[in-house]
Amino acid sequence: MSAHPAAMLERAAKGTAAFEAAVHRLTDPGFTRASYLPGWSRAHVVAHVARNADALVNLLTWARTGVETPMYASGDQRAREIEEGARRPAEELRAELLAADSRLAEELAALPDECWAATVRTARGREVPASQVPWMRAREVWIHAVDLDIDTSFDDVPHDMCAALVDDVAASFRARPDCPSLRLRSEDGAHTWLLGDSAGVEPVVVSGDLPSLAAYATGRPVPGPLYPTGGASLPTLPAWL
Repeated sequence: MSAHPAAMLERAAKGTAAFEAAVHRLTDPGFTRASYLPGWSRAHVVAHVARNADALVNLLTWARTGVETPMYASGDQRAREIEEGARRPAEELRAELLAADSRLAEELAALPDECWAATVRTARGREVPASQVPWMRAREVWIHAVDLDIDTSFDDVPHDMCAALVDDVAASFRARPDCPSLRLRSEDGAHTWLLGDSAGVEPVVVSGDLPSLAAYATGRPVPGPLYPTGGASLPTLPAWL
């Protein structure tokens, strides 16, 4: 990734717009209904996405000032704020989301070019350059737009974003012993990914369109058919995100 992540900033902006539009289509009673994520209502998902925006502002502050500013004070604080947000009235939660998105957009636009290379640390303890922050946001908003379980599927996610998501999953699952040996292949043959530990094992090839491969790789509802070699059932992948 270049020092200034222009393309990823655009993906994050488009994903944010898609998530906000999905939330706008929700009726007030719809906030209390179940999301795709086990144990979370749609309000939990909205609260999480709002708090994630503020957490990423913390990382940008760290990059800009050099003062360590973690995403969250603790895992308990993160969970508590999501629960508190999920209990707020729908109108208030919508406003919180828009305000948090606006704060993040302003910080992303204002970050000096030289600060994109600054090292920050994710909530999972990985040290990454600040240029990864737009990707972290793009990933959150696009996937959680699907998780709202309203009317957005991976068919609505741009193909370049789908491919980037599978890139991320493949990097996370490469050589992992708890991941089945897989080769994901886009139906046009332009993209292939290896997952799991393929040493001495012939990987199962799963082909399909990019939205379906991205949905499968990220553990979300698959919008179209996937074709494992030999007609085998689709292997179960470890949880991701």
